[in-house]
Amino acid sequence: MKKIFYFNRSKKFRETILAYCLMLPSVTVMVMLVMIPVLTTFLYSLKKMKLTNLSNASFIGLDNYKNILASESFWYSLQNSMSIMVLVVLFCCVCSIIMALMFNVNVKINNILIGIAIIPWALPPIVNGILWRWMFHPGFGFVNKVLINIGIIDEPINWLSSRLYLIIILSIMIAWRSVPLGTIILLSSIKAIPESIYEAASIDGAGVFQSFFRMTLPLLISSLAIVSTFTSITAINVFDEVVSLSGYSNIAKTLLLEDYMITFTFLDFGLGSAFTYIIILISTIFAVIYIKALSKKVHYI
Repeated sequence: MKKIFYFNRSKKFRETILAYCLMLPSVTVMVMLVMIPVLTTFLYSLKKMKLTNLSNASFIGLDNYKNILASESFWYSLQNSMSIMVLVVLFCCVCSIIMALMFNVNVKINNILIGIAIIPWALPPIVNGILWRWMFHPGFGFVNKVLINIGIIDEPINWLSSRLYLIIILSIMIAWRSVPLGTIILLSSIKAIPESIYEAASIDGAGVFQSFFRMTLPLLISSLAIVSTFTSITAINVFDEVVSLSGYSNIAKTLLLEDYMITFTFLDFGLGSAFTYIIILISTIFAVIYIKALSKKVHYI
């Protein structure tokens, strides 16, 4: 009995050691590429440190955070980022539901249509921004030409010089890129709903709209939470599209763009690191919501 006990114990010990050895590479990568840079950035955020004057670098505590929160530029960028986020979530959720319902119809070319719909999501963000910049160019843009030809406007509109227009265009552009992934998530959730629920509803006299609003939509709440959360994080961290659409102008300046300007244009690594941590904090809030949404289970009626 003792031999069996020691054998089982040594076997369990070997399996534990093997598990730790298999985890070691991933843990090492996480520590080297995530934990150390995050910790270093936090230490930088507590210092007054400009690359143009490194000799005067000094520890200043939370002064960088106080300066950012007292800055009008930060609140301007935050307003832009939050406005874009709200519009992106709204556009993406509505369009994803519509697209998922369309693709839920069984037709032979369904897979081809889904493959075509994924193209905007597969495009690099910078290419996406350039395409939309051409569409809304005041001189030879597609949108202005269409509006002039159908008689809605008499002269071209300079879309990219207005803060309101830029925020709306950016929101539509980011939503256009995010809708394919949202559609796939919602489509998989729709297909997981048992057909027996709809059959029972039709027997009770429920119409198409009643079935959607009273059964389909409530059962998609968890998936919609996931879609809205990842689109929120995407909207907050938007950078390439803003640069390719409006350059580094202050009109549609977002949090990430201002962080980039502070860190790599003005070379203020202390203030830029603090700005980065504020963005991380905002993104973490939505990441926590995302994790909670994943842990929820769908209960069928």
